[in-house]
Amino acid sequence: MPPPVDIVKVAIEWPGANAQLIEMDQKRALSSIIREVCDGWSLSGSEQFALRYADGPQLYITEQSRGEIKNGTILRLAISPGRAARQLLERVQSHGIDARLEALKELAKLSADPTFAAEFINMEGIGTLAQLVESGTHSFGEMLAFTLTAFLELMDHGIVSWDLISLSFIKQIAGYVNQPMVDVSILQRSLAILESMVLNSHSLYHRVAQEITVGQLIGHLSNQEIQTYAIALINALFLKAPEDRRQEMASTLAQKHLRSIILNHVIRGNRPIKAEMAHQLYVLQVLTFNLLEERMMTKMDQNDQTQRDVIFELRRIAFDGENDPTGTEKRKAMYSKDYKMLGFTNHVNPALDFTQTPPGMLALDNMLYLAKVHQDTYIRIVLENSSREDKHECPFGRCAIELTRMLCEILQVGELPNEGCNDYHPMFFTHDRAWEEFFCVCIQLLNKTWKEMRATAEDFNKVMQVVREQITRALAMKPSSLDQLKNKLRGLNYSEILRLRQSERMSQDDFQSPPIIELRERIQPEILELIKQQRLNRLCEGSCFRKLGNRRRQEKFWFCRLSLNHKMLHYGDLDESPQGEVPFELLSDKIPVSDIKSVVTGKDCPHMKEKSALKQNKEVLELAFSVLYDPDETLNFVAPNKYEYCIWTDGLCALLGREMGSDVTRSDLDTLISMEMKLRLLDLENITIPEAPPPVPKEPSSYNFNYNYS
Repeated sequence: MPPPVDIVKVAIEWPGANAQLIEMDQKRALSSIIREVCDGWSLSGSEQFALRYADGPQLYITEQSRGEIKNGTILRLAISPGRAARQLLERVQSHGIDARLEALKELAKLSADPTFAAEFINMEGIGTLAQLVESGTHSFGEMLAFTLTAFLELMDHGIVSWDLISLSFIKQIAGYVNQPMVDVSILQRSLAILESMVLNSHSLYHRVAQEITVGQLIGHLSNQEIQTYAIALINALFLKAPEDRRQEMASTLAQKHLRSIILNHVIRGNRPIKAEMAHQLYVLQVLTFNLLEERMMTKMDQNDQTQRDVIFELRRIAFDGENDPTGTEKRKAMYSKDYKMLGFTNHVNPALDFTQTPPGMLALDNMLYLAKVHQDTYIRIVLENSSREDKHECPFGRCAIELTRMLCEILQVGELPNEGCNDYHPMFFTHDRAWEEFFCVCIQLLNKTWKEMRATAEDFNKVMQVVREQITRALAMKPSSLDQLKNKLRGLNYSEILRLRQSERMSQDDFQSPPIIELRERIQPEILELIKQQRLNRLCEGSCFRKLGNRRRQEKFWFCRLSLNHKMLHYGDLDESPQGEVPFELLSDKIPVSDIKSVVTGKDCPHMKEKSALKQNKEVLELAFSVLYDPDETLNFVAPNKYEYCIWTDGLCALLGREMGSDVTRSDLDTLISMEMKLRLLDLENITIPEAPPPVPKEPSSYNFNYNYS
């Protein structure tokens, strides 16, 4: 007979005594259980004690969190969080250096516990730590590092507002960042504290911006231990800066050669780029491109002579036009013809072409950059098309405007960075004018594709669809430079795009005859079983997941994997992201598969219902899933990427005997079925029919059999 669902069997340790093995009744008050445990070791004052986990983060157990205790868990009897907070606060304020150091070391560890943090904060503990920092009595070394760690952990619980931080504290922290010779651990924590200030308080942004210069932060990028923290603070200052300050800050970053420093010391450094650094590079890329949003959303003012002169400059560079001494009307007529050859839709008044947003004036900026910096290319494209037959000419102006709009969509100009996204492109860090150069590469691609398709004006949208596909496929290959991008695009010509499309449509378009459909239906169960086994094997290998938190660089990880007999789901916390498979022995918790009731995804997950609908949470929402198991418990996941999300949700569905329905599974199913069908059809084509044997004399018959071996 199975044990009652409200009873969990645990071991409880106490230093110097044998562990107690008890059956914990989850319906019974926690204080009553602690009293019984204390009585077992003859300890008085049970209200001064609490239970903590013996392994992992060793968090305190409360009435709210006790439901997470599983059978076989090892607990530890410890002094209560209130008593621990009081003792540590007294020791932190003691005069003995060694005693204070040990207290701060323990405080740095305990501060991550929300129960302890609440008690310590209620005793004005954060103020005490801030005073220790402001006093500068232990300006360097381990003591300061532990103080800053504890301070940051306590503030991250969100119990105290960052707005309460004093100016003298900010100056002291900024001083650590500005000093040339400071311990790495102190620099890391100081940068992280400043980043949290900027992100969590509008008023503190201005104070931090006054104390910290971008040049000082850029100087830290040569140190691999603090690169991520420095770029994160640059991003935070960039993100929270007022609109009028962002362009100024971007100019400062350009003058300080931030791009080339990141390229040489980070992207091309001698260490692999970890997930957090990739995220910060992605954020910097997004924020940099977002500087284009103002021009993208600005319409052309037809009455602004300066803006009209830019269009005239495009005409002059292309056709080398000088001031015509003839009459004004004749000159206007000549300009109109030139503007038509330039490919503007409104060749009488081309300014009207730039009144739609997006791309607005950004398109004109791109065209002028091409005309001035790559003048030969610009003239060649314009003159080449102006000399073609009318029906095959590629309208440069119209194409440049539409291409600019497309590139803004592909690179999501104007969108906020997505939390958890690491999709940065190294090539955008290889040139000071990366956006404009990217446009110049793509406009040449568009002109080339137009010729390959022998397109006419009626084919404009079709050409743009092909060009979008060429660009997105090339970007997915993550070219490391603009030259490599050109090589990738060269290989993705129109013929190759057609071949790829044909190959991808094979499973849909090429197998529609009844015999083939019947063969497909016969193959599908075998392939589905194959995919199911692959998904379950992946679950047995396991995956690392990130715990959602306020700070990414000190984020927590946990690992989950399925037992080899598919009966248990093992999981446990890790100090850092693992490099390979994690043994079952290191995963302290487990869930019987028989207890799993269902798998939910997205907004149906318990840990997502509290999340806001901000843009930066959308991607997290798409990667979230939860395992619901008896008795009303949940195990919450946020997958590292879409592929892992599909693998795990499908694997769990397969484990529960339910249909696998993710995009990855559908794609794998179509691909594998197509491959299997091609192999079987190829086998049929390669069958050699043997020649007919010589006829054997038989008795006369009234039937004639005609054998046709073909």
